[in-house]
Amino acid sequence: MPSRPQRILSTLIQWFDADYQPAGADAVRAEADRVDWLRCIPFIILHLGCLGVIWTGASPFAVGAAVALYFLRMAAVTGVYHRYFSHKTYSTSRPMQFFLALCGGTTVQRGPLWWAYHHRHHHQHSDQPDDAHSPHVHGFLWSHIGWITSRRNFPTDYSKVRDLDRFPELVFLNRFDAVVPLAFAFAVFGLGALLKAHAPGLHTDGWQLLVWGFFISTTALFHGTSCINSMAHLMGRRRYRTEDDSRNSFILAVITLGEGWHNNHHRYQSSTRNGFFWWELDITYYLLRALSWTGLIWGLKAVPASVLAEGERADHDESVEAATRAHAAHPEYSSLKRIVPTAAAIAVATVNAAQPSMERRVDLQEIHRGAGSPAQGAQNGAGP
Repeated sequence: MPSRPQRILSTLIQWFDADYQPAGADAVRAEADRVDWLRCIPFIILHLGCLGVIWTGASPFAVGAAVALYFLRMAAVTGVYHRYFSHKTYSTSRPMQFFLALCGGTTVQRGPLWWAYHHRHHHQHSDQPDDAHSPHVHGFLWSHIGWITSRRNFPTDYSKVRDLDRFPELVFLNRFDAVVPLAFAFAVFGLGALLKAHAPGLHTDGWQLLVWGFFISTTALFHGTSCINSMAHLMGRRRYRTEDDSRNSFILAVITLGEGWHNNHHRYQSSTRNGFFWWELDITYYLLRALSWTGLIWGLKAVPASVLAEGERADHDESVEAATRAHAAHPEYSSLKRIVPTAAAIAVATVNAAQPSMERRVDLQEIHRGAGSPAQGAQNGAGP
């Protein structure tokens, strides 16, 4: 076992070089789950940075920037890290692949290969003991945030991402995963300073924009993404009977731009679209579809017709079961089923029967007007 100073030095180096594992990555992954507080200091700083709002205050521009950067980078998590690097649900060129990896790096959710490895591992062992963030195995808090603080989850298992580790530029971004987040933070600060000098009417500056556009936005982004690990296996409905407890949730779909259709995704992972049906909001898919029109990405994978038919049958069966349960709980509803259609039929028949009578009365009045009174008829030479 390395001495305590050696472990501390190793952890400090890992802040900047994620692949630095003196004992070997396999040995670290074999350890029991435990929080490495020293390794997590940057993650803690990210959350504490939100308190900077006490000193910087807020402005409409800074708050708007935080919201915009949340959704833009959520699209990078869902559309790049998840649907491209983890599942390859569409194709792109090598330069565009690198650009997408840079966009994903701004989310401060580690490197693209680390993210893809863990997500593929999750699908392979979903809600089983080897699943690193199953709420059914480890509890809600661990699945939401605890697992990312554990030493055994820090190394990347490159054997699970052989389709990606053949690109040196991706391995570089994955190994030095702090480079892009730090560059992004400096860029946000620089933009705020530039706006203070050239657009003072926006009432923002470097520090304020750093707090809102980086710390607050990124922290919210992390927890929004983590809701899929934790809450998407606890809340919502199950259309497909998968082997795990994945669920569909409209609320989570709004928060994560379409990832809330988690049960759909666990049923068929290779689809670019998580919202299988038109009424299931999937903004990430809409963005990817629009991007495909430019030719920068292509080959978006569709949901097979058999999977859609399976989902439609499941929805139908669920509706029938719900109606059966309602009838059992409220048998008085059955009388209403007979009364309401009968009342409607009587009402329609009454209207139809009254209409000819009204027309006959109108016709009779027209006849009387045409014939006039008997006296008028006599004056006109007409007989009785």
